[in-house]
Amino acid sequence: MPIIVDIDVMLAKRKMPVGALAERIGITPANLAVLKNGRAKAVRFTTLAALCEVLDCQPGELLRWESEDPADEASPGDGGGRALGHDARS
Repeated sequence: MPIIVDIDVMLAKRKMPVGALAERIGITPANLAVLKNGRAKAVRFTTLAALCEVLDCQPGELLRWESEDPADEASPGDGGGRALGHDARS
């Protein structure tokens, strides 16, 4: 999945146990585990807001996007395997 969840990183920075975070944001430890392990298909904005409030962070510190396309992993400066100015729809 190209969305990476970094809740573990923030928990470590805050020295907070997973159970304490789950309790403070009002979800079960099992549901928090699904979210933090990247197995969730969606996250409610209310849950994201609660995570940010309790962990004193921004959403971008908890979630990030990484490409699954190997062409995007190419070295910088080579256009990532795509022709510049090329429209894939044409």
